[in-house]
Amino acid sequence: MSVSEERYSKSETLELRRKLIGSSCRLFFSHDPMKIVRASGQYMFDEEGRQYLDCINNVVHVGYCHPVVVNAAHEQNQLLNTNARYLHDNLVEYATRLGKTLPEELCVFYFVNSGSEANDLALRLARQYTKKNDIVVLDHAYHGHLTSLIDISPYKFRTLEGQKEWVHVAPLPDTYRGLYREDHSDPATAYANEVRKVLEDAQKNNRQIAAFIMESLPSVGGQIIPPEGYCQKVAEHIRTAGGVFIADEVQVGFGRVGRRFWSFQLQGDDFVPDIVTVGKPIGNGHPMACVVTTKEIAEAFTSTGVEYFNTFGGNPVSCAVGLAVLDVIEKENLRDHATHVGKFLMELLNEQKNKHPIIGDVRGVGLFIGVDLISDAKERTPATEEAEYVICRMKTEGIVLSTDGPGRNVLKFKPPMCFSMDNAKFVVEKLDIILTELEEVSRSGTAVKEY
Repeated sequence: MSVSEERYSKSETLELRRKLIGSSCRLFFSHDPMKIVRASGQYMFDEEGRQYLDCINNVVHVGYCHPVVVNAAHEQNQLLNTNARYLHDNLVEYATRLGKTLPEELCVFYFVNSGSEANDLALRLARQYTKKNDIVVLDHAYHGHLTSLIDISPYKFRTLEGQKEWVHVAPLPDTYRGLYREDHSDPATAYANEVRKVLEDAQKNNRQIAAFIMESLPSVGGQIIPPEGYCQKVAEHIRTAGGVFIADEVQVGFGRVGRRFWSFQLQGDDFVPDIVTVGKPIGNGHPMACVVTTKEIAEAFTSTGVEYFNTFGGNPVSCAVGLAVLDVIEKENLRDHATHVGKFLMELLNEQKNKHPIIGDVRGVGLFIGVDLISDAKERTPATEEAEYVICRMKTEGIVLSTDGPGRNVLKFKPPMCFSMDNAKFVVEKLDIILTELEEVSRSGTAVKEY
């Protein structure tokens, strides 16, 4: 049987999945799930050969099945794959290459297999270095699926066992719907002061803070762009309290924002986190991730006398893949591409904002963009049902889009970095048609049709 041949019909695959796979492992478009059998670049194809433009998969950073990445994995697989207890050039070459993209203070690397592993290890590093335990997080944050990370992810724990006493939640620095909005004279300081208040309240209760962790651009929180200067001020507050700053770049790193390689760098050259976690795009779909930190924090971790060993982290195949991804980013000028295509997409989306009142805000940088749909301009009420209608209708037009944010009303754009100008035009043309449909439905007084 060739790779392209199907073993089961779509209905048989669905039946077997329902029988064998935990129902909490949900499908996109569960009422009519897609069976994807191949992909290339920014396009996926179902079992009938229908093409879909992928606007959300930030994992396949340089595009599905990129030949340079595929060949790198294949060639190294034919030579050797083993653990990192042996010397191998790929590991040190990759760490060297990755280090050139980071501030010089961040110079010690731990390779793992997923963003969740990376964030879990980051917490261990922070706690060992500070000899403290408590963690400060942003509201609506999500940092991974391990127990340690569910506990610091309000997006998850609010519907599970609730907030642990060692977890402290600060407001999301959202200048559209948050406490301090676009008309505030200094939202960066105002939001950072909210973190300071959280720290002070915790210390009054004899809590000791190990770390503050945030996605450099909060994604699950609704494609949020923190005001410039926010992270510097938060870092000052957290370090004064004896903790460290962890920048979670799992979803937003590796040049997605265009003008900088890392999203935390958008805050300015004077901001350097103490720990950075990397995942998803690092391997273009290959399971790999990384934690980067300072010598001081790494030495504190080593001082325990307990070895850190990760069976697959930093293996020769993973490092070959990682090197290939860096090569493609550089040789295909994908950062410049993200800047230009992202700017063009933002311009088109803002034209739609002027045309369609349901669009309350368009925000983003590079190929990280959110379109905030609202049902009431004054209150900025999330248009949750309408957003669901949009993504389902987009699917019928051959476009895969999704939503984020507490109200599930923010259309998120995090496509493979090869997403083109023509793709941007196509998506916005379809969005215009669909939003016009919604307006006609609203005028008629009928309910939004489900797809």
